[in-house]
Amino acid sequence: MVGNTPLIRLHTLEKLIGCGRVEIYGKAEWFNPGGSVKDRPALWMILDAILKGELTPDKTILEATSGNTGIAYALIGAVLGYKVKLIMPANVSEERKRILAAYGAEVVYTDPSEMIDGAIEHAHKLYEQEKEKYFMPDQYNNPANPLSHYQTTGPEIIRDTNGRITHFIAGLGTSGTMMGAGKRLKEFNPEIQLIAVQPDSPLHGIEGLKHMASAIVPRIYEPDSVDEQIFVRTEDAYDMMRLMARCGLLVGKSSGAALVAAVEVAQRLKHNDAVIVVMLPDSGVRYLSTCIFECPYEGYVCLKMVRSLAQRIGVKFADGEAQEIPISSKECK
Repeated sequence: MVGNTPLIRLHTLEKLIGCGRVEIYGKAEWFNPGGSVKDRPALWMILDAILKGELTPDKTILEATSGNTGIAYALIGAVLGYKVKLIMPANVSEERKRILAAYGAEVVYTDPSEMIDGAIEHAHKLYEQEKEKYFMPDQYNNPANPLSHYQTTGPEIIRDTNGRITHFIAGLGTSGTMMGAGKRLKEFNPEIQLIAVQPDSPLHGIEGLKHMASAIVPRIYEPDSVDEQIFVRTEDAYDMMRLMARCGLLVGKSSGAALVAAVEVAQRLKHNDAVIVVMLPDSGVRYLSTCIFECPYEGYVCLKMVRSLAQRIGVKFADGEAQEIPISSKECK
């Protein structure tokens, strides 16, 4: 079943940052069958194409992806009997590669220095060469992408917060989550603040997110519909991943970036009543083969990690309430 994922109150993070009356919730999208938020748009785009006659049994699903959407296509293709061919940067995590192989998808890897845009360009070239062979969902430009979030993610958040949500935070990749869920939330209450998260530079290590100023901008993206943009450094996203793991929640790279933004927003609002909902697109399980969770701090590091992260993102954590947790350090090779 796709959707209806849990909304988790992040009590430990709230305590660490001393956010007063602010409540922070994470929408745990790794509870989808394919393990990420991308199950939602992938399913809607495939079913929409089948209903319109654009995807027929003789065609192969072709798409550029940084991993999670590809996994969703591979899963759906395996269930419905469609071949799937994916174009991906070669530096995606080993877990993604193995999952795709298990589902039987064909994968073409592109130069990692070109990031996702290189994969997009390669996929379009393949499609133009043999249009009769492929169906390309084109997740960056397909209206069914944001529609999936308008119809599912947005209503779920309204329901699970009893309509109390005041701030919605999501990373920008295809922008489908923010455009779709954000539109539904604004229709429910125009006062809800939509906060988009981007990497702070063109060359970054946050899989799934785009630095819009330097990237191929999705046609579904409407920047004027967003109230605020927050730019996050890769190292801060990684530190947040490590911190959340020590708080008992294993989250992925884009989730770490979104939580950095949530901390910044919560600090601003700490003297107000607010309900922040953060999209957590996938779990940290898909990044265990990387060195991210091999903490760079020595010894009892929870306080050190909190203070280092706080200093870099310009907020004050309530580190007097933080507990020191022993963690072994290991250098990344």
